[in-house]
Amino acid sequence: MKEVKVPVLPESISEATVAAWHKKPGDYVELDDVIVEIETDKVVLEVPAEESGVLTEILAEEGETVNAQQVLGLLNDEAEAEAEAPAAAEEKTQDSAPSSPDEIEEKDEEEIIEEAKEAPQPASEPIPSQPSSNRMEERVPMTRIRKTIANRLHSATQNTAMLTTFNEVDMTEILSMRASYKEAFEKKYSVKLGFMSFFVKAAVESLKKFPTVNAYIDGDDIVYHAFCDVSVAVSSDRGLVVPVLRDAHKMGMHDIEKGIVDFAVRSQDGTLGIDEMSGGTFTISNGGVFGSLLSTPILNSPQSAILGMHKTQERAVVVDGEIVIRPMMYLALSYDHRIIDGKEAVQFLISIKEALEDPARLLLKV
Repeated sequence: MKEVKVPVLPESISEATVAAWHKKPGDYVELDDVIVEIETDKVVLEVPAEESGVLTEILAEEGETVNAQQVLGLLNDEAEAEAEAPAAAEEKTQDSAPSSPDEIEEKDEEEIIEEAKEAPQPASEPIPSQPSSNRMEERVPMTRIRKTIANRLHSATQNTAMLTTFNEVDMTEILSMRASYKEAFEKKYSVKLGFMSFFVKAAVESLKKFPTVNAYIDGDDIVYHAFCDVSVAVSSDRGLVVPVLRDAHKMGMHDIEKGIVDFAVRSQDGTLGIDEMSGGTFTISNGGVFGSLLSTPILNSPQSAILGMHKTQERAVVVDGEIVIRPMMYLALSYDHRIIDGKEAVQFLISIKEALEDPARLLLKV
């Protein structure tokens, strides 16, 4: 008998929750088939079968809290399953065998009549069903990931002096560059040229100019980073996850695009590792993909700033004294006012705006 156990959890995580069983008792399981999913505070872990066999018993139901190496279920290996199969088949045959005529004759007529009287009789008229209500309620426990998200966001609003400043960016040049080079870019790097790589590069260059925006408070100290690890907010079916582009200041635009596509795919699969979502010095969140025109993003603690992207929309703006139609996007920078002054936050956001409106700045780093 093989035990199906909770995987070894990272040191920072003491327990997990059984999220979903993919197999039920009696199911045959192939080697490496996912048997059950375990949800921690940060990620969903898949528990695969270490050998082929039959799942005989589930010891921890969905929603239960479990610890590292706790036994979740029992699995018969193929040899055990084959040995038990003939005995089970014989038992089933005996149980399903029909009664013999001699047994039937032993029952007298009165017993048969009495049994017929006691048998439940079909209702003469169908019972009307209860009318459905449009005021139904359903109480569903939060998933462990959702609880963690809620706690972190609440903590950020309660424990920081959060303030948001806004600006807008004319996306004309980026849209033009993307249209001109998207086919060549995809052909060379096997990934599409999106907007995020422009914003990550603009943020990185601006973080170099304003290192306090890339820092965070630790007690009575300010911790500055000589690197830029950019967290990218990604929506998944299980909730918001924030994987990190490590050393984003060293990445090319194609590396950034590939990294973001990889994060998006694996956030849906639940295969992002805990280490991939830990750390980060600055966050970018793109609510524009859902149609958001303007928002005030919440800090990703312990970071001190987060950039919010929004929907690109044509608007009437004044350029050189004339009213023209331009594709515009609102930018929002939420920041911790304890460490970042208003002047610094505004200048940082203007630096991003200027880099995006003149993409040559990103190449020349000016």
